[in-house]
Amino acid sequence: MLSIGHRGAAGYAPENTIAAVEQGIRLGAQWVEVDVYCVEGELIVFHDDRLERTTNGTGLVMEQSFEYLRSLDAGDGQQIPTLQEVFDTIAQFRSLIGINIELKGSNTAEPVAAFLQHQSVEHALSLPKLLQRNLLAVSSFEHSQLQQLHQLNPAIPLGALFWGLPPEGPGNAIAIAQALSAQSINLRHDTVTAAIISAAHGAGLKVWAYTVNDPQDLSRMRSLGVDGVFTDYPGRVSGHVSS
Repeated sequence: MLSIGHRGAAGYAPENTIAAVEQGIRLGAQWVEVDVYCVEGELIVFHDDRLERTTNGTGLVMEQSFEYLRSLDAGDGQQIPTLQEVFDTIAQFRSLIGINIELKGSNTAEPVAAFLQHQSVEHALSLPKLLQRNLLAVSSFEHSQLQQLHQLNPAIPLGALFWGLPPEGPGNAIAIAQALSAQSINLRHDTVTAAIISAAHGAGLKVWAYTVNDPQDLSRMRSLGVDGVFTDYPGRVSGHVSS
């Protein structure tokens, strides 16, 4: 079961910061997941649509300047990072670490596709290297963004995020993922069942569950055969720490 550090590793350090990414990797995360907005042409790593919960700033993210966002304290003196800074941080580690980029806001697919395409081929996380090693996924609840990304670059692996199962049931979630040419369905952990996993695997899709923090929930995901879990506490999955 793949251990994916949620927002870096939000249980150990301020979420979506360089400190969280570093701590998650040190505690055994095989992948890290970060959320991305595009502000003034810059890809920043942030989750909420407003600033108040996780920074000392105020207002809507998309109504701010890049300069203002970068001036904020995102917790413990951490800065809101750029996606490039996250890539550079991951590249410093010797072990191969995957990255899941979640598209937030609107009009994010095109700049993310361009960022990945133009990443230096010498970089440890260049697109060819990530694809060769199966260490990249781009996910979103906004399936139209995933559709656009696939049109821009069909080689980029996609994960179709669902808050809850569609009214028509798990079969429709699988059909949506297949229509997007996604490689996984990413489900809220309390909606995951053995039947869903069996159906998804039968359709050639992986099942990744979020956000799995409680040890009992982690045990249940493992016993069901979930392919990966997004967790604020990757140390609980790797066995590095239990707290």
